[in-house]
Amino acid sequence: TIPLHLLTKHKDKNNTNKHLTRGSDGVKIRSSRAAGVCLVLLCVLLLTAVTVLCVLIYTKSTNYTQERQQLLTKITNLSEERDQLKSERNELQKRLADGWKYYQSSLYFISSEKKNWTESRRYCRERAADLIIINNTEEQDFVKIISGGSDLFWIGLTDIEVEDRWKWVDGSNMTLPGFWGSTEPNSYQGKEEDCAINRSSGWADFSCDYMSKWICEKSVLK
Repeated sequence: TIPLHLLTKHKDKNNTNKHLTRGSDGVKIRSSRAAGVCLVLLCVLLLTAVTVLCVLIYTKSTNYTQERQQLLTKITNLSEERDQLKSERNELQKRLADGWKYYQSSLYFISSEKKNWTESRRYCRERAADLIIINNTEEQDFVKIISGGSDLFWIGLTDIEVEDRWKWVDGSNMTLPGFWGSTEPNSYQGKEEDCAINRSSGWADFSCDYMSKWICEKSVLK
């Protein structure tokens, strides 16, 4: 028979061991839960970091693609402008070789033969030009120089539509006072003189059927 006090001690020992075991299990459970929470937080942080990194890579890639496309567009535009300039240069050289003269972004051609005003204008228009329009004193002086200041040359000015309402061949009205010679325009002896001609003393109105040389003008920008 086991003494009572020994049984009591044995029970107390068992209870103490059970209590310690339960306490140890609780600590393990709490530790496991904490580890699980930390793992979840770590996964969330890792996922967030990966997402941000992907967004940054995508954004940079998109920006790079856009910049690359813009650069290619600029290169294409520059190439087209270069080709256009080459074409204009070749056209200018060809025109100059054909007897055209260059002045302030325009080309001028002085004829050596004579035609009436209408035929003279047709000659110019067939060459993508028209009879000269004189806009200012500098251009008038230039015409005197290239024409030698003596010959008569048709210019692109007429009042054939409305008497005394002088218009240029582009449809614009002549800006007064123009460069008319003394007493001009005068419709000499009542004749129909509806076309303007340039001479050393200034412009004069002549019959459009008069046979004269002429000056064509063409913009190099066309």
